[in-house]
Amino acid sequence: MASSSSSPSSTMKEGEYVNWLELPPELTSSILIRLGAIEIVDNAQEVCRSWYRLCKDPSMWRRIVIHNTGEFGDPYYERLCRHTVDRSQGGLVEIEFSYFGSDSLLSYIADSSSKLRSLKVAMGYKITSEGLMHAVSKLPLLEELEVSYCPLSGEAEALKVIGQSCPNLKTLKKNCVGYRRPRDESDDVALAIAETMPGLCYLQLFGDSLTEAGLNAILSACPNLEHLDLRQCFNVNFVGDLEKRCFERIKVVRPPNDSVRDYPFDATVNDDVCSSDDDYSDVDIMSEDEFYYDLSEDASDSSDFDPYEDYDDLLY
Repeated sequence: MASSSSSPSSTMKEGEYVNWLELPPELTSSILIRLGAIEIVDNAQEVCRSWYRLCKDPSMWRRIVIHNTGEFGDPYYERLCRHTVDRSQGGLVEIEFSYFGSDSLLSYIADSSSKLRSLKVAMGYKITSEGLMHAVSKLPLLEELEVSYCPLSGEAEALKVIGQSCPNLKTLKKNCVGYRRPRDESDDVALAIAETMPGLCYLQLFGDSLTEAGLNAILSACPNLEHLDLRQCFNVNFVGDLEKRCFERIKVVRPPNDSVRDYPFDATVNDDVCSSDDDYSDVDIMSEDEFYYDLSEDASDSSDFDPYEDYDDLLY
């Protein structure tokens, strides 16, 4: 028996359009949330009053992704990040940002988001080991951490504190520039991981300076590893028993010389002299009164976004 229901497209006549305002709020939210933080705040919420209100719902901000596509140092991005964290009203679960960031931003996120389970930071050149430790120590539910190409001078000690503070940590990505030669050898990061992160399932150490000793320590201490990425870890002599041990125990292994075609960052190998301190490391027909709306009745809402308000506070 044929169903009595039909899809909107099957009942529409040629030349007709779907009025997006007639969509259920839940469906509209599901569409808007895929736009990303910048597109929502700068564009989508300005379309009409109903979209504006949906875009301010805390459920829209359980996951935040912001990538700086402009100039380094532009305070817009940090201000936007703080604003979207505020909109989550403590319900933030995942946050990812790159090419901006500071210790104060990390602290703001940690103080506002006790439910956070995933923190991904890349190219945060104003983030330090101390700032990372201070923030992550407030996030005991954290399960995934990425800190790539950030100037963490005391990264081993920071990782120890993180491991001790985050017992549920399952994924760690700590990536840096790969040096083929000359290259300082250091197992400090590997030993810190082995000592404090036994529950790891996914580990990415792109460009790290660990040796076979550090790798063996990780293999002994982290029995649940399923994915190990050692690309551009050129100090590791990945042959013989060590290679066999990795491939027998771990589902996915990326050896030091494996392809970097799927790597999301610049994977240029640097063969210059390096010391450990140098690693840095489309809306359809709407009614006129909906499209040209006045938000004056919402003007007193403190959550409206001004990217350059409190500009001086962002000059670290």
